[in-house]
Amino acid sequence: MSFAPDLPELLARARADLRMGVGVVLTGAGASVLVMAAETLAAARLEAARAMPGETVLAITARRAATLKARVYDGDLARVHLPGDADLRWVRAVADPADDLTHPMKGPLQTARGGGAELHRAALDLVKTAHLLPAAVVTELDDGPAFARAHRLTLLPAALAAPLLAAASPLAPVAQARVPVEAAGAGRLHVFRPADGGEEHYAFEVGQPRRDAPVLARLHSACFTGDVLGSLKCDCGPQLRGALAQMGAEGTGVLLYLNQEGRGIGLANKLRAYSLQDQGFDTVEANHRLGFEDDERDFRIGSDILRRMGFSEVRLMTNNPAKIRMMEEQGLRVVERVPLKIGRTAENAGYLATKAAKSGHLL
Repeated sequence: MSFAPDLPELLARARADLRMGVGVVLTGAGASVLVMAAETLAAARLEAARAMPGETVLAITARRAATLKARVYDGDLARVHLPGDADLRWVRAVADPADDLTHPMKGPLQTARGGGAELHRAALDLVKTAHLLPAAVVTELDDGPAFARAHRLTLLPAALAAPLLAAASPLAPVAQARVPVEAAGAGRLHVFRPADGGEEHYAFEVGQPRRDAPVLARLHSACFTGDVLGSLKCDCGPQLRGALAQMGAEGTGVLLYLNQEGRGIGLANKLRAYSLQDQGFDTVEANHRLGFEDDERDFRIGSDILRRMGFSEVRLMTNNPAKIRMMEEQGLRVVERVPLKIGRTAENAGYLATKAAKSGHLL
């Protein structure tokens, strides 16, 4: 029996390291790199990385590169060369769009062409799943394993880590208990924990729904601002309460509360997107300027939970066709789409219009 961490545990450790500003070493195809998240990087570590023999670049997504007018030679990412006088402030300015309008001249940025970008792609995937800005300082290493040992850094083989980063982590039930709620009466709250050490997800079961019949279900992504604070910028809070009320009226149902704040980018990045919206960008444009896709959520989590609870058919409460497609791709039959048009206000009219026009929501 070995007490050494396995690969999923090493991935969890790597994410924690990046969030704290500690580097991670990635290896693959005869190459090795030191990866540090641009958001949490310290000036001293940036200077030390630039003093090493290997080239240091700033990896950003193609979405962020498009905003910065930087050439993209690697499909979904760009490797930006650091100018000779580049310091931490420059790195942060390229990574974070907060001051793009007030200080637009960040270039012209020179990007790398040729050579492999797989390690840079893995670096961005890691930073994204750590809910940091999708930008990473990447430095070439002669001997990655030796460097990792010398500096006590987490070492990851990128080729083995990539499938795990792309897959939905297996979920296991942890606990459940009776919780009576105002909107739906009696119910049971189930907690599910992913094997990769990520955030837990919840299922609230109203009544005693039959397992041999379609269940009224709602996949609700966590929204601290809307669900808890009652924000008027979105319709999340009213949708949550409306779904529970309808399940209570019918006597049965399952509400899945998935911890995928801000369409999967995390609360901090969601607030960054809000700041960009205050500058005049819509929801999708703000995500792209940050370097994210329109929607980074993984609805496979919801289908996994429902199957584990014994359901195979659902009446899905949603206005989002993407949820239906992904549920059915995962083998869960959606027999009916139940519209949930609620919560429209003067403050969120633009937000809802963008969801309909750019994300295909049926509003």
